[in-house]
Amino acid sequence: MSVSEMLFSFLGGLGLFLFGIKSMSEGLQAVAGDRLRLILEKGTKTPFRGVLTGTLVTALIQSSSGTTVLTVGLVNAGLLPLRQAIGVIMGANIGTTITAYLIGFKLSKYALPIIALGVFFLFFFKNKRINYIGQTLLGFGLLFYGMDVMGHGMKPLRNSTFFIGLMTNVENNTLLGVLIGSIFTAIVQSSSATIGVLQELANQGVVTYYQAIPILFGDNIGTTVTALLAGIGASVAARRAALTHFLFNIIGTLIFLPLFLTGVFTEIVKLFTDYIYILLPGFEGTWQTLNIKMQIAQTHGVFNITNTIIQLPFVGLLAALVSKIIPGVETEIDKKPQYLEPRLLGNPPVALANASRELLRMGKIAGETFENAVKYFFEHRLENKQTALQLEDIVDQLEKDITEYVVQASAGKKLTSELAGRSYIVLQAVGDLERVGDHADNLVELTDYALENNVKFSDTAVDDLRQMVDQVKQIFLMSLEALKAENVELARKVVACDDIIDQMEKDLRRAHIVRLNEGTCNGSAGAVYLDILSNLERIGDHSVNIAGYVLGER
Repeated sequence: MSVSEMLFSFLGGLGLFLFGIKSMSEGLQAVAGDRLRLILEKGTKTPFRGVLTGTLVTALIQSSSGTTVLTVGLVNAGLLPLRQAIGVIMGANIGTTITAYLIGFKLSKYALPIIALGVFFLFFFKNKRINYIGQTLLGFGLLFYGMDVMGHGMKPLRNSTFFIGLMTNVENNTLLGVLIGSIFTAIVQSSSATIGVLQELANQGVVTYYQAIPILFGDNIGTTVTALLAGIGASVAARRAALTHFLFNIIGTLIFLPLFLTGVFTEIVKLFTDYIYILLPGFEGTWQTLNIKMQIAQTHGVFNITNTIIQLPFVGLLAALVSKIIPGVETEIDKKPQYLEPRLLGNPPVALANASRELLRMGKIAGETFENAVKYFFEHRLENKQTALQLEDIVDQLEKDITEYVVQASAGKKLTSELAGRSYIVLQAVGDLERVGDHADNLVELTDYALENNVKFSDTAVDDLRQMVDQVKQIFLMSLEALKAENVELARKVVACDDIIDQMEKDLRRAHIVRLNEGTCNGSAGAVYLDILSNLERIGDHSVNIAGYVLGER
């Protein structure tokens, strides 16, 4: 085989393999839908439950990177505490071993029929769920077909003097193997892919078991790069969660590498195989009867399971360590409803009173979202952006929780006209408050655009915006106070202010167009400025809507 043929087979097979893993993971995530987020949110009350949840989710989507990135995102949104997130990350390392076990089974002869079935589901059905299943099957088939093609390109390496010398150096210098595995996985950003390559190299006789294990340890370190990248620009807690993934695998390598060098770790894996895995249904034979691919998969599995068992009791210590490395105040946001007590649903007057209290709490959070969004625009402080995004997620969730609670409290019950009116007000106002959060989120996005594109505003434009922001803040807070106290007079003041906000928006829009014509502001600044005005005016409109519910006009 020529060098070019060997290279094309390896790179083409690797491409098919990577695409297969990506397609399979995306298909599985699409089939699971939003349930993955809910599983992570609700199944992590303790670090141990977090481990089980992380293992389950990763086993479902076949991507430890996907799980850790999702976990970092939930921590960033304030929906998952750091201690529980550490458990999920540990579990993700266990769940990702399933891909290596699948590769250990020699399924390449079934690859083409699986690809054909996947394409059939993908192109000949209109049902989205069946399409996603087809995408999963296509990815699964491509994974094994890519392995087969890659293996064909790797065969000549067993006779390559350079490669044999490199692997001999790895066996003599295990740190070199760890470095190779770390760099390769960091580039590919998939430990499943690099471990799959390692398994195929071993299957072709190019790499021995003892040469493969240091590279395997490095693969586990390299996969943390994805989470570290996801943590860039995120909240303090999210960056700590990403760093935890890195430290967890580094510590694991520091523990097990010396054990491997002394032969202890290999004996642990063999004992684990012969005396524990033998109990599993369908598992036959011993360590000696396993093919080299399955031996590597087994080593990967034992490493991650025992590493988790060792480090799980020290979750608090790990959390303290990353808090020292990444200092800062972790913003604690109470994301759960405080007043929606399900045991009160049978008592509509009390349940609806509690729903009203939760509505006012939601209004306060929506106001804080707006406050942080405008601070981000004027001061460009990243913590304001992160807080605004966290709070907006909570506002969205509270809208769903409050709506569902009110519907349950009202369904099938004969409400008095007063209670029916209260139910109506809560259900209407909750939508307005959610939209206030959305407009605040729009302000964050507009600020991001302005910063990324170096959009500059004149001092006059900024001063005008400050005036309108102050006016909108005032009218919003007045509407919440009117809602809380059912104050009709205050509600009338809010409605009267609507004309002031509308006129201000028109005047500022007109003044900015004049600045554009005079060249004081450029076109990019003009578009962003006008969008900001529009969002501020809409927050004023929702404030008036809330006042209208108090007056009985909406």
